[in-house]
Amino acid sequence: MSQREHKTRSRANPGGMDVLKVLGADVRGLRERKPAWFKVPAPGSARYRELRARIEAENLHTVCQEAACPNIGECWERGTATFMILGDTCTRRCGFCNVKTGKPTWHDPLEPARVARSVARMGLRHAVITSVDRDDLPDYGAGAFVGVIRQIRRQAPNCKVEVLTPDFRGQEMPLAKVIAERPDVFNHNVEVVPRLYPVARRGSRWERSLRVLRNAKAMGGDDVVTKSGLMVGLGETHDEMVQAFAMLREHDVGVLTVGQYLRPTEQHLPVVRYWHPDEFKALEQAAYALGFDHIAAGPLVRSSYHADTHIEQDRPGVGPLAATA
Repeated sequence: MSQREHKTRSRANPGGMDVLKVLGADVRGLRERKPAWFKVPAPGSARYRELRARIEAENLHTVCQEAACPNIGECWERGTATFMILGDTCTRRCGFCNVKTGKPTWHDPLEPARVARSVARMGLRHAVITSVDRDDLPDYGAGAFVGVIRQIRRQAPNCKVEVLTPDFRGQEMPLAKVIAERPDVFNHNVEVVPRLYPVARRGSRWERSLRVLRNAKAMGGDDVVTKSGLMVGLGETHDEMVQAFAMLREHDVGVLTVGQYLRPTEQHLPVVRYWHPDEFKALEQAAYALGFDHIAAGPLVRSSYHADTHIEQDRPGVGPLAATA
């Protein structure tokens, strides 16, 4: 009997592969000094501390914290946050993602009500709801999104709701349940260009993500804005990015975000290069030429960064804790 070959689950070497054969040997070191345009103030303002305390008191998770987002200080200072439901443990292991992976145990039927209560107390005009992948659940977590949307409509009826969902393994019924609640924005990130999926998004497929986005628009029509995001820094070219944009437009995506990948730890994929702000501007111009309604492209842009500006709002933004009841 032949000995079973061991395959590591390291994010930096998915499936035991040598990622440098795909990314190239010339990669940036983890502790290499980053370009000046990445410098942002460290979080720590009074508003940031107050919002963090409130989120922790409600036992909620935010993708801002779990994914080590560089914009956490700015976004929390202005009283916005992206809530991550269904726990903090993902069933997939993407090579770029800082969210921990493993066997999830989180189950809280009251989580939708607690999230909505925080949204109402913070006085948000635009709430973003995302989740870890929950391939262990029969509906892949769709029911939790439904619950949060309904609760926000009840507790904060003037707040726009954006959902940033997994691919639900390509199943149409879970997606249909979410779209039936008519979120204002349906976001599903394709993350990287198709060529990099075997390295960066094992367990996901480019064509499946495109199908999710197309189906979401077909189900939601004019009531639902569809949105997706990609990152650069893993060896993709300008032309590859524009080709990916074109495929997204062909699948009725209207809003696009593009940002720079930043390596969280040595256990994650290395950065091949840092794109200059002028290159992001060129990507933005190319995307607008393809017919996107709104594009946010820049080194520190993330899919939820200033999400309230991606669609038309009914009322101006307000600060955190505007409603204390």
